[in-house]
Amino acid sequence: MIKHLFNFIVFPGFLFTAALGLVASWIDRKVTARVQWRVGPPWYQPLVDLVKLSIKEITVPKASSKTLFMISPLIGLSAVILASTFIWLPNIGLGDNGFSGDIIVVLYLLTLPAIAIILGGSASGNPLASLGVSREIKLILAYELPFIIALTVPIIKTGGLLRLQDLIAYQAMNGAFVSSASGILALLVMIFCMQAKLGLVPFDVGEAETEIMAGTHIEYSGMLLGILKLTKHMMMVALPVFLITILWGGFSVWKYVVLLVVIILMRNTNPRVRIDQAIRFFWRRMTVIAILAALLATMGL
Repeated sequence: MIKHLFNFIVFPGFLFTAALGLVASWIDRKVTARVQWRVGPPWYQPLVDLVKLSIKEITVPKASSKTLFMISPLIGLSAVILASTFIWLPNIGLGDNGFSGDIIVVLYLLTLPAIAIILGGSASGNPLASLGVSREIKLILAYELPFIIALTVPIIKTGGLLRLQDLIAYQAMNGAFVSSASGILALLVMIFCMQAKLGLVPFDVGEAETEIMAGTHIEYSGMLLGILKLTKHMMMVALPVFLITILWGGFSVWKYVVLLVVIILMRNTNPRVRIDQAIRFFWRRMTVIAILAALLATMGL
């Protein structure tokens, strides 16, 4: 019991992933600032922002569903802590803590933060938040389909393995899946879906600060807003490491840096797309590519 609590709270769960998430957030902000010819924040700025938010007053809208409004950020944070714990354990040599089908559980947990945002925005009672919720729901329906189809590629290529540790071991014996055509296509699809899951440009339509004043987040303040931001920072670690685990042979620092650079480049070189453009992009292009990848995987390519 003590070991499991340590894994969940300290390493490789909450504190470890949160620390990495804050570093990744700072790198993102620093690079973005340099692209825009600004100096950018100091390395400790993400932590300072969280501390400042944690001591500010929490304002709950009068017309909101108060209980759901308050617990929604906690649901998202709990989900990403669990997901990151399950993802990290096989990557650091503690794979015996995994179980058959843990890849499906992780897939479910990585969807919960977006659902938590939808619940919180819906409970706020703000019309701009409702607009953001509507966009977020459509976006989830758009990117989850190609993401799941792409996820079947390593499962097909291994003959049905559904355990993260088994996928890592298989790639250690036979080479990473990205060395094959189907693996490359699956990784391409999952990178775009990852950007949407993170709610980053060009798929930040749910928040869209310049259009709907932060949308789903508009009524959140204080520690609750800090929890939402921390959840997003931790997702910047959990999602790339998940992709590396299932398609790229297991975690290494340089692989994570590559995906983080891709995330930052996509954010700084693309304008925000409309929700209808995002849906067409995922349902047409990404879904077709994901299906092609799955077909190639069945042929052993």
